[in-house]
Amino acid sequence: MELHMQESVIYKTLIWDDTVSLALLDTTHAVREAALRHRLTPVAAAALGRTLTATAYLCSWLKSEESGIAVTFDGGGAGGKIFAAGDGALRIRGFCEHPEADLPPRADGKLDVGNFTGKSGTLTVVRDDGEGIPIVGTSELISGEIAEDFSAYFLTSEQRPTAIALGVKYGDGVISAGGLFLQPLPGAGEDTLSRIEETMRGYTSFSDLLMKEGAEGILGRFTEEAPSVRPVRFACRCSRERVMDLLRSLGREEAEAILREEGEIRVHCHECNTDYLFGAEDLGALFGDKT
Repeated sequence: MELHMQESVIYKTLIWDDTVSLALLDTTHAVREAALRHRLTPVAAAALGRTLTATAYLCSWLKSEESGIAVTFDGGGAGGKIFAAGDGALRIRGFCEHPEADLPPRADGKLDVGNFTGKSGTLTVVRDDGEGIPIVGTSELISGEIAEDFSAYFLTSEQRPTAIALGVKYGDGVISAGGLFLQPLPGAGEDTLSRIEETMRGYTSFSDLLMKEGAEGILGRFTEEAPSVRPVRFACRCSRERVMDLLRSLGREEAEAILREEGEIRVHCHECNTDYLFGAEDLGALFGDKT
């Protein structure tokens, strides 16, 4: 099996006599990129990283590269709203409202993702299949720990029971990040459901296991068959060219007014924490004359 050591990946296959769909993600590099871009605290990196991992899994089911998924956690926690999005090409991005928010560890020493996310609110998933009619699903938050909340979403909004383990290991930055998804296929019996439940008890510290064994080591616990493998990467849709189109839509008069008042035009992308700066010479080139 080909190794993918310098990129995030998702492995998908069927296991246990084709009764269960398995997806295994190593999103370490994508989550590390997000943490660096947004200057996330450890608990913020864990919350956003888990959300990005689950979003990548959702995106893996999209029918085309142009299709998209948007995920919002609105739980009233210290981190504010958490947003993630991606497309059928598994290009993911996201941010949290308060990336600087930090919390002391829980009593068991783990990062307090539950209180960072909050427990009083909703998880909303919007799927756009490119047909112009977005499909919206919403579920009440269970714990704010992300994995349990996505499991509740799959059960209540999509009627697909799914066992999920998510984790982000943080040391001097993001060390490991990923997730495991086990979804019984239609017709799976009670014995299969029990087996899933029993199996997931061994994945309560998924990021530690991922760091020790690697994604392929974990995959080997389930099957020796070659899975499908796809790359996952942190990538935003913004670009200087798109921002220039936005400025053109404002018109020269309004753009010049902003420039006179602020001294420069600064456009900030929340999804990747990038600033685009424009001065008088830029506007002159943009509108075809001197500003």
